[in-house]
Amino acid sequence: MVLDPTLPDDAALIDSLRSDPTVTVVDTGAEQARTLAELLPTPGPEFTDEPRRWAYYPWRRTLVAVLGPRAYLRTRTDRNRDLITIAEQQHLCSLRIGIIGLSVGHAVAHTLAMQGLCGELRLADFDALELSNLNRVPATVFDLGVNKAAVAARRVAEIDPYLAVRVDDRGVTTDTVDEFLEGLDVVVEECDSLDVKALVREAARRHRLPVVMATSDRGLVDVERFDTEPDRPVFHGLLGGLDAATLAGLDNKDKVPHVLRIIEGASLSPRAAASLVEVGQTLATWPQLAGDVLIGASAVAEAVRRIGLGERLPSGRVRVDMSTFMAELVDPRNRTAAPAEAHDPAPARARDAVHAVALAANQAPSGGNAQPWRIETGAGTVAIHLTPERTTLMDVNLRGSAVAVGAASFNARVAAAAHGVLGDVHLTEHQTASPLTAVIDLDGAGADPDLAALYPLLESRETNRHRGTPTPLTDTITEALGNAAHREGARLVLLTDRTDLDAAGEVLSGADRIRYLTTRLHREMTSELRWPGDESPDTGIDVRSLELSPADFATLDILRRTEVMALLASWGVGSRLGSDTRDRIVNSSSLAVIIGSDPSLTGYAHGGAAAEAVWLTAQRHGLAVQPVSPVFLYAHDDADLHGLSPEFAGQLAELQDRFRHLTSVADGETQILALRLVTAPPASVRSRRRPLVHTAPGLS
Repeated sequence: MVLDPTLPDDAALIDSLRSDPTVTVVDTGAEQARTLAELLPTPGPEFTDEPRRWAYYPWRRTLVAVLGPRAYLRTRTDRNRDLITIAEQQHLCSLRIGIIGLSVGHAVAHTLAMQGLCGELRLADFDALELSNLNRVPATVFDLGVNKAAVAARRVAEIDPYLAVRVDDRGVTTDTVDEFLEGLDVVVEECDSLDVKALVREAARRHRLPVVMATSDRGLVDVERFDTEPDRPVFHGLLGGLDAATLAGLDNKDKVPHVLRIIEGASLSPRAAASLVEVGQTLATWPQLAGDVLIGASAVAEAVRRIGLGERLPSGRVRVDMSTFMAELVDPRNRTAAPAEAHDPAPARARDAVHAVALAANQAPSGGNAQPWRIETGAGTVAIHLTPERTTLMDVNLRGSAVAVGAASFNARVAAAAHGVLGDVHLTEHQTASPLTAVIDLDGAGADPDLAALYPLLESRETNRHRGTPTPLTDTITEALGNAAHREGARLVLLTDRTDLDAAGEVLSGADRIRYLTTRLHREMTSELRWPGDESPDTGIDVRSLELSPADFATLDILRRTEVMALLASWGVGSRLGSDTRDRIVNSSSLAVIIGSDPSLTGYAHGGAAAEAVWLTAQRHGLAVQPVSPVFLYAHDDADLHGLSPEFAGQLAELQDRFRHLTSVADGETQILALRLVTAPPASVRSRRRPLVHTAPGLS
């Protein structure tokens, strides 16, 4: 009985029970309310202001204080999230489940109730609980002699007094089966009688109801989707043409071959098969273990959840065989998450000035270390061709690739200046296999001491992802960085104010969250990662360069799972996915943003040269540099943003507007790259490059 103290009759009965010395009163209402208040997100007044109730359990002569129905369900099932979302829980709580046979069915009913997978349970069993049932039925000696369905109903009521439970202590017969099934959503059949099993399935097929069954040998779970296959033969056709009426006329001996066909005797565990031979001889009945029963209950609960939520669950059967699983234990030390040590090859050495220029170009940075170029040498020239086949979704219209080509051309100029062969640079766009080409003349006509002074830095230039220390930039460093960008035709915005860095951190973390939650963006991001021993170590990002702790590598194993990100996206959560980016930006010395003025590929290439110039200058002044590329970086309009992430295009537009405003980007200007600057120790490893011979067939 659930009693509402706001109703006069209920209030009077509550007072009477509380004053009865033979009734035990349990009042933890205040503690339950505190638990409710501590939930996240914080429950609204529809939960916190709901009047409490009292539940009276006559078989215990106990009166218990409970939260109101909505608050009680929300609090009791909170630990289900997000294995079951709040919206899914609300839907599942509307399911009506019938369970026939309350030995194994008791564990099923208990599990369904605990997980909140139903709003009504109908329990049918004619038998009373015996002492020999207590090896597998989660009841007690206080329940001996009580109808099994009633015992299960009491236990469910002690978990959730609001859950509607109907008990039929007659079991299910030809006369009652249709009434029992009427209005149900799922039937769980766990009775012992073969003819009743067939009777239930025939009726369920008429009512177009799915039937789920678990047996306790080798975890067999059986599903028959009569709701979607109304013409499906019962027991998957394993009984041939036999029906319930025919089976009812057979004696137990004649039923044995049919039972063995249903449970697939050849698949029984050796112990179960041997025991079957002894039934009626040294064994009174079929043996079952509590552990196997509980595994079956868990499997049935999963089947009900899938049916209730419309997830894929075809007709068929599967074995959740713990005995086999235990025989296949794996030592986790054999698959450690932390990367093993690896030996990187020694850097290539230049044979002559032309080779030195090509090698320098090949050391340029690129998004995801994709190296979207092909480098060729000719008579007094080095040509850098953009290769579109190495593009990604974030490389909108090859703008990021153009930035990489521009950085490569800057490196080539630095090397040419150092070797006294610097000539002109020609950037050409064309409608061929290579949309952009940078040709560096090596005629020795020009000299540039400032460029030549950067040459020693090329070999040590690195992406440094250490968190580092946010030391303030001096005026000298600020001026040098600005001049480096200006010399290459770009301008530099340095965010150093804590308020600005906080704002940038929020924007960039939001963009990173979208990158995680958009399936293709996430797949491309994780495909860039390279582990020691990888088959393609000369491209991508070495995981050792992420500067993660061993514990963080375990988290990486989760973050790189696309199906996990898809779930977070469907739930509309995942705010923590960008928290690492936010923390790094907030704790930076500065965020340096290179701004260009030409939206063409040529303009982005000039911007890439400016970004490389700023990068080298920053390292020259002892700063660690980490490039930061928000998803929206190379998008020009709504169509570009929609192409990046249709489901998050609106959010990307808002983030892009905020970032452009924060960095004072005018109409017609472009954002080339953002560089996080901080004081930090050297990077653990540097990104590798494809050997030049692989990308430059003209070199020998």
